Amino acid sequence: MRTMTDKLPVESQAEAEAKAPPAPTPWYRRPAALPWAWAAALCLLYATVAVRRHQLLRTTGYDLGIFEQAVRAYAELRAPVVPLRGPGFHLLGDHFHPLLAALAPLYRVWPSPLCLLVAQSALLALAVVPLARWARRAIGTRAAHVVAAGYGLSWGVASAAAFDFHEVALAVPLLAFALEALGRRRWGAAVAWAAPLLLIKEDLGLTLAAVGVYIALKGPRRLGIVTAVVGVLGSLIEIKFLLPAFNPGGAYAHGGHLSDGHGSLLSTLAHAPLDALRPDIKAMTLILVFAPSALLALRSPLALIAVPTLGWRMFSENTFHWGTAYHYSAILMPVVFAGLVDALARESSAASAPSAASAPPLTPPASPTPPTPPASARNVRASLATVLAVTVVMIPSFPLAQLAQRPTWRTTPHIEAARTLLARIPDGATVAASNRLAPQLTSRCEVVIFPTFPVDTRLDRRETGPLPAPTAEWIVHDAVPPEAWPQQSGPWPYPEEQQERELRAARESHGYEVVDAKDGLTLLRRAG
Repeated sequence: MRTMTDKLPVESQAEAEAKAPPAPTPWYRRPAALPWAWAAALCLLYATVAVRRHQLLRTTGYDLGIFEQAVRAYAELRAPVVPLRGPGFHLLGDHFHPLLAALAPLYRVWPSPLCLLVAQSALLALAVVPLARWARRAIGTRAAHVVAAGYGLSWGVASAAAFDFHEVALAVPLLAFALEALGRRRWGAAVAWAAPLLLIKEDLGLTLAAVGVYIALKGPRRLGIVTAVVGVLGSLIEIKFLLPAFNPGGAYAHGGHLSDGHGSLLSTLAHAPLDALRPDIKAMTLILVFAPSALLALRSPLALIAVPTLGWRMFSENTFHWGTAYHYSAILMPVVFAGLVDALARESSAASAPSAASAPPLTPPASPTPPTPPASARNVRASLATVLAVTVVMIPSFPLAQLAQRPTWRTTPHIEAARTLLARIPDGATVAASNRLAPQLTSRCEVVIFPTFPVDTRLDRRETGPLPAPTAEWIVHDAVPPEAWPQQSGPWPYPEEQQERELRAARESHGYEVVDAKDGLTLLRRAG
């Protein structure tokens, strides 16, 4: 018995197969997955560097230990009082970052300094999503890969990922999403993404104000003006009222870093251009900030959003703010690459716009010639190649290069000895620890820095005479701190001679006994 299917001709079966819906594209090959794939890869890269540094005792009480004590307090539903920062010191009196409490639920599940390091890695990596997504839509897939690689491997992000934890990690993805919204002229979304910057650090209100100025110039003026005013007023309220209210000293803890000027407003303004470029390290940093974009970000008005952060850093009297180390440039990298995308998008639009020169001739040429791409298209490709080349050239000079260094993957006898001594300290104990040993204990003990620091909650003060007597139950001291970027190897916060004197005083005058000592490490416990 013949069925109806048997009667169909072969051609009809082929036609039916041709009309069948195509197989679905795997998720990892879809264009929308490109930014997220980059984010996952970068998160793994940053986390590898950060976690390995912690395992090698290269993280510090200042700053990983400080932030862990704050997040631990939030997780335990307490005020962020941080013993490492001073007796009874409320950390909202140092910098205004209440949004840090958002990490408390995660820390409650995983109470470890590694929780903060991995969270920071994820936040820094997340910022690549809006930047790469915008680049793919505006310029193309190839450009999206270059922008993702340029941002992800940039020195500003690498320096932050490889130095402890800092609240600015929360701001980096928020600003990146805000910048994408600005580039796509979604003004309300840009303000919504940028508004939480006020709750991350007191100076970021000025960045919010810069976003408002951009909107006022390019979009709805009223929305831009309101945003700018809110940003400026927010920073002023935090610096003048909120921070002093929480600070034990009743003042802004970092106000001393700002220059006093030159006696008068007119003189200060006249000297401002030179003050922003002297010493030479400031000018070098200004160049290096935009170097990852091959300086092309300077062609975009979005680059103006970097002015507030660059301004306070260049006019600060704190020399740490002038250079490329630490976390201070992480917030600038989304601005730099958003400016790059904006500049190349306008160039790419010019390349694709029809023109008389690109119209087909009325009379065909005698011999066919290959089409010549417009100059704008060639410029875009050359720019992308330059950005990629700059990225590759700069990697060896900054922290991601640690992954290729042999010491990064070697656990020394000194590290093993430190772990042995730290394991002898019981949970819940009070401990005075050397700076690089402190974050190994902050998840399970109450920790301060040995010798006592800061004095009277002031970070810029170093006592030359005897320090206050230690009150912790345990003291663990490391006379041979490992070398680690960006700090130089050596004792901190006091000279080696002073630290040895305080360690000796603990034994001879303050009732401490040596429990164990090996390879430059000393563990003491208060007698009785």
